[in-house]
Amino acid sequence: MMTHDPASLRTTVRRQDRAVQDDAWIAALLTQASVAYLAMAHAEQPFINSNLFVYDPTRAAIYFHTARDGRTRTTIEANPRVCLSVGEMGRLLPAATALEFSVEYAGVTVFGTAHVVIDAEEAAYGLQLLLDKYFPHMHPGQDYRPIMAQELAYTSVYRIDIEEWSGKRKTASGDPEGAFFYPYRGE
Repeated sequence: MMTHDPASLRTTVRRQDRAVQDDAWIAALLTQASVAYLAMAHAEQPFINSNLFVYDPTRAAIYFHTARDGRTRTTIEANPRVCLSVGEMGRLLPAATALEFSVEYAGVTVFGTAHVVIDAEEAAYGLQLLLDKYFPHMHPGQDYRPIMAQELAYTSVYRIDIEEWSGKRKTASGDPEGAFFYPYRGE
């Protein structure tokens, strides 16, 4: 299971009242989040990409894919250390003073090592997990042709081995006056 070392600078949440130590909650948010933001660095240049992704609890890993050649692959091959973030926003919480305005939120940050998946069987596995997540109502061999080996030559599949993760959330109790979901639609 992932670590929550309070001494780790990577996973320490400054606002401990909002820190989530519950691995099941963290895994659930990783499972339901639609988009992840992947941070990488090549030499002194940081990059961040938004990606569709899937969390695989059986391997404590995250899979995603990109074009066969490009910045993501080049960056990961040069430096496989990555950070991935997912989040969701709840209600906006107005207040009497500007400083007290707030928002409900939930987020997970993952630290790990990314690998370009070379093994064709694992690459097909990762791609199928992605299809199953985003198209759960469709089935290979029934609604579409299953992944073919030659198709794997056109994509790069990645696996992030999760080393540490942390969760953070803020929720307001009850029904705060004036709370609303973004975007504001007026009355």
